[in-house]
Amino acid sequence: MGLVTMLAQHASGEKNLWDPTLLGVLVVLSAIGLFCGSVYLLLGTNLGGRLGFLVAGACLTGFMLLLSSMWITTATPLNSPKGRPANWNVIEVVDDPSESSVEQVQNIAENGEAVDVEGLAQLRPAVDAALVQEQAEGGVEPEPQEFAQFGRATDFLTDFEGFQTFTTGGGTKNVFWHHPRYAVVEFCTTLVVEPVAGEAPPAPQCDPLSPKQYAILEYDRGSLRQPPWVYFFTSLVLFGLFLLGLHWHEKDARERKKDESLRPVPSS
Repeated sequence: MGLVTMLAQHASGEKNLWDPTLLGVLVVLSAIGLFCGSVYLLLGTNLGGRLGFLVAGACLTGFMLLLSSMWITTATPLNSPKGRPANWNVIEVVDDPSESSVEQVQNIAENGEAVDVEGLAQLRPAVDAALVQEQAEGGVEPEPQEFAQFGRATDFLTDFEGFQTFTTGGGTKNVFWHHPRYAVVEFCTTLVVEPVAGEAPPAPQCDPLSPKQYAILEYDRGSLRQPPWVYFFTSLVLFGLFLLGLHWHEKDARERKKDESLRPVPSS
């Protein structure tokens, strides 16, 4: 454990196979050996290796079962393992919603719900993340972006006069599932206007020479509470197996005691 701590302190800031991959594995294994191993060592010296292992395992999995139950039932699991949060993702960019490969979007202007400026503000971050090219940081090139076509978020508009933004779909399906939810956001290239000295800059406008396009978004409900449920069912199964092992151990001990009591006493 001390060796791993010393190596962690001298690790370089650059990401590589050693840091954080191998170093992380060694820290986790050392922590398990230190905390769980010390408890098993104490139980093993008093109860025996087999029974001590069963008792230590049952206590650990029972504790994890209670802890994961608290993770599931809390309103906002701040200190629990989390999955990915819910968000919108751009799945394609088309010149007209009727050209979309998503059937529910093709007639969204007639069948969908119009989105106001406040609703558009919730969709704008996802559109920015997809349409704006990320810049290289620290000499590391960003990952390829399929729909990136602007250098800055101010190079295009989504809340211009007469913008068309709609949503469609959603709702529960068979209690545990949901229907897919889509959104269409119309955007245009910002018209570049040279500022006049002494005058306020004009309001941003769409470039009349550039065609308007539509970003098709799909709502990802995420998996924020999935890890606590995985921990819960895994701990439940392991806890049951350890209890079953303790039950079998006790039955074997009773059988051995019964056999010893029925063994004939040798005559003197």
